[in-house]
Amino acid sequence: MTPSHSQKAAPATAWKHAPTQSIEVAGATFVYRRLGPEAGVPVVLLNHWGAVLDNFDPRIVDGLAAIGPVIALSYRGVGASSGKAPLTVAEMADDAIAVIGALGLKQVDLLGFSLGGFVAQDIVRKAPHLVRKIILTGTGPAGGEGIKRVGAVSWPLILKGMATFRDPKFYLFFTSTANGRRAATAFLERLKERQADRDKPVTVAAFLRQLKAIKAWGEQTRQDLGAIHNPVLVANGDQDKMVPSSNSIDLARRLPNAELVLYEDAGHGGIFQYHEAFVEKAREFLAR
Repeated sequence: MTPSHSQKAAPATAWKHAPTQSIEVAGATFVYRRLGPEAGVPVVLLNHWGAVLDNFDPRIVDGLAAIGPVIALSYRGVGASSGKAPLTVAEMADDAIAVIGALGLKQVDLLGFSLGGFVAQDIVRKAPHLVRKIILTGTGPAGGEGIKRVGAVSWPLILKGMATFRDPKFYLFFTSTANGRRAATAFLERLKERQADRDKPVTVAAFLRQLKAIKAWGEQTRQDLGAIHNPVLVANGDQDKMVPSSNSIDLARRLPNAELVLYEDAGHGGIFQYHEAFVEKAREFLAR
């Protein structure tokens, strides 16, 4: 893990070369990577269930870093971040707010994918002054349709991945069409591009604790999303099995200042399948 936050590494220009840095806050050491220019409102990336730093799509990170600073985090207890993985989305949001503050950032944009989208919603509810714009992808609101069943839907496909010697994301994130299978293969190859200074794999304990947090979010009462007036871009595939696509439609309907993009013949990982179109849309949205 090099270098530490105190060494103030110069921002990298490519995700695969961005140094893994760390910062101590809220009783834990959090690992993160920062790249792109120094100036501008940083986009803070919040990732999915079981994801470490090396699960961020390099094409999306590099595409966003071409126009502004990008900071990707590993949650408490995940990857090389210390401590125990939280059992609630609320605790993950508190941690993210603490890290953003400790990094000296006065305002950020948020990009939350799946679980990260739950966390992003909680951050903006708790610290609206901190957030400028939000991108919610492959995600849904508290109490959203099917969210408490993410585990039940995922386990058979995780086991299928093990049985076929494939990364479970091949089945979880993409459709089973030829188009989906091609996109899945390309995405999983991109995740291997970084050779050095990779994050630690997620532990089984952290994976299971995060699943409990996801289930709890799915069982939560609905929140008043009408209080979130930030500009929001909601994006997903039109055939998301993990967090049903109906949740993206619901988010866009209930958030006062939201727009929706649904990608055809795409699943949970629609933004990875259509990464070029997504980056173009996200950059246009952030630059407004």
